[in-house]
Amino acid sequence: MKFRHLSVLFLASLPGFLLSCGSSMDTVTVNLGGEKFVLEVARTPEEQRQGLMNRKSLEPNRGMIFIYERDSRLSFWMKNTTIPLSIAFISKDGTIREIYDMKPLSTRSIESTHSVRYALEVNRGTFERLGLAPGDRIELPDL
Repeated sequence: MKFRHLSVLFLASLPGFLLSCGSSMDTVTVNLGGEKFVLEVARTPEEQRQGLMNRKSLEPNRGMIFIYERDSRLSFWMKNTTIPLSIAFISKDGTIREIYDMKPLSTRSIESTHSVRYALEVNRGTFERLGLAPGDRIELPDL
C-alpha cells in the first residue's frame, strides 16, 4: 500500500471566503496532490445534513470535510445538490479508503464499505486529476 503524505498548511477561519460563499463554517486549508484546497468543516449534525446542498457551484480547489466523533460506516446522497461531486471516505489516520463519483440530485445513497472518520467532498474528478487513490494518505490537523 502506498502512502502519500499531504501536509496541512494552516487551520483558520477565513472571514473573506466565508462572506463570499455565504457560509459560517470554519475552514481548513490543506495540500492535496500538491495543490492548496480550502475545505469547509462540517462538524455538527446540522452542518452535515446541509453539506453542499442548494449551491449553484463550487470553486476549484474548494470542498467540504465532514468530521465524525467515532469511526462508522457513512452514507451520503445528493438530494438538493446540483454540483457534480466526488467523495473520499477517509480513516482516522488520514488514509483514503474509498472514492466515489456522485450524481447531482440523486437520492441514491453512497455508502462506505469501511468504518471511517471523515468524508471529503470536492468537485467531481478532482481526486483523479490529482492522482489520489485509495491507500494514499492525507495529513489532517486535529479536527
